[in-house]
Amino acid sequence: MTRESAALVMACVAAVILIAMFLGWRRRIRRDSALTAPIGVPEHAEVTGRHEVLYVSTTAHDQPLERVVVQPLAYRARGELVLTDRGVALSLDGAPTVFIASTRLVSADRATVTIDRVVEPGGLIRLVWRVADGILVDSFLRLASAEPQQILPELERLSAAPENGEQS
Repeated sequence: MTRESAALVMACVAAVILIAMFLGWRRRIRRDSALTAPIGVPEHAEVTGRHEVLYVSTTAHDQPLERVVVQPLAYRARGELVLTDRGVALSLDGAPTVFIASTRLVSADRATVTIDRVVEPGGLIRLVWRVADGILVDSFLRLASAEPQQILPELERLSAAPENGEQS
């Protein structure tokens, strides 16, 4: 086999792999097309804290390697986690602000592994929330401006907040 034919075979294999990746991602987007995150912060929400974050991923609950495409949380992005008295807002670069009301927030804890990311033990924050009735997802954040233990008590308080009749 000549050098040129070997290069052509490698280019064809690479093209097949890229096409398979593209088709797999499109299939995942179609599968999860009904899942959307709530957009926009309530008008009278009082901001209690802001933290720079890297949004890593959203996965099926307790399955950190099974990505779920919840729009607009489909792609990794830098942004800001805004803590309010009514829930948390994710203001990510290039996407509308997602607001997870405390009525949707189930729990918050620390994690080490998720799809595309492994960090030091407890280096990620995992938000468990209801994306739809009966469907729980885990969203993973990497803090840039603080340590997880600094904001976890506030997140735990928000997830334990009693439902107050507000719609999210």
